[in-house]
Amino acid sequence: QVQLVESGGGLVQAGGSLRLSCAASGRGFASYAMGWFRQAPGKERKFVAVISRGAESTFYVDSVKGRFTISRDNAKNTVYLQMNSLKPEDTAVYYCAASDLTSRSLTSYDYWGQGTQVTVSS
Repeated sequence: QVQLVESGGGLVQAGGSLRLSCAASGRGFASYAMGWFRQAPGKERKFVAVISRGAESTFYVDSVKGRFTISRDNAKNTVYLQMNSLKPEDTAVYYCAASDLTSRSLTSYDYWGQGTQVTVSS
């Protein structure tokens, strides 16, 4: 079982940057694909990015391509989401999650963090 804790959220102006971190404890971090999802107020939780177990593959939702970068450090049991050129529409609670599959589907993920708030002001 894996426990996930996100950090790094906050308030930033449009055009700014934030780096989210997700620290994992428990067994087998390196055996999981890791994803980031986000949920805006009153909306469904949606896929943002995923990275495969060994970081060979990454996938992004179209709206963040070229602005966000997902990475992982298996030695530190941590996955990151570097977010640049932030826009007000990026405002959401951001969640990291672990899955056996490198998947964009929320239902593929077995373990979730508690989320971290990102607010982008215009």
